[in-house]
Amino acid sequence: MFQEPGLRPQHATLVDPKAPDAELAARAGQGDTAAFEALMRRHNRTLFRTARAILRDDAEAEDALQEAYLQAYHALPGFRAEARFGTWMVRIVANEALARLRKETRRAQIVPIQSADATPGLDQLADHTPMDDQRPEPSAERAELRRLLERQIDALPDAYRTVFMLRAVEELPVEEVAAVLQIPEATVRTRFFRAKSLLREALAQQLDLAYADAFAFAGERCDRIVAAVLARLKRP
Repeated sequence: MFQEPGLRPQHATLVDPKAPDAELAARAGQGDTAAFEALMRRHNRTLFRTARAILRDDAEAEDALQEAYLQAYHALPGFRAEARFGTWMVRIVANEALARLRKETRRAQIVPIQSADATPGLDQLADHTPMDDQRPEPSAERAELRRLLERQIDALPDAYRTVFMLRAVEELPVEEVAAVLQIPEATVRTRFFRAKSLLREALAQQLDLAYADAFAFAGERCDRIVAAVLARLKRP
């Protein structure tokens, strides 16, 4: 999977799924692809979310993550575990994603893209609000709430969005987020607080818009009641 000309020979052995990261990283650094696969599977979600928070695009995030894994695999022989493996990987993924974002920003000077701090879709909430008695099942409601939250997280400014994902979603401690993003811990706290405030404001706006559509009456229900009354009026 990761073999390229000139790389060290690779081999795979049995892996204890409970083995600590440091042990797996040491084995992967010696060419054990099974150990590296275990590390990838263990950290995939966190690392994908990190790339996704920066790039705001699923496909780009996947590409960035794959490239970061390749970089990490090549660098593993020199990994000395001064930091936790997960933090080390998050830093590699974040750097790769940020490099891609800078490249995209340069392209944006020619092809304009939407501002990162815009809050799209506020006037479209009614399109996603259940009407009349056609309410979705609870699982569908949860999925819609998740999509709503994801849209608002995507709408956060870049600096706030990445901090929010690492702190709130992945629950990394402040010091690790600071190390990954190479910013002071105080800045992490400030950006996290601001991100939560922006999310609350955006979600409150959408809730205000939803009030007007609550218990909606126009349309099929209105027609049904009017037709029923008229029909009864025609009775002798």
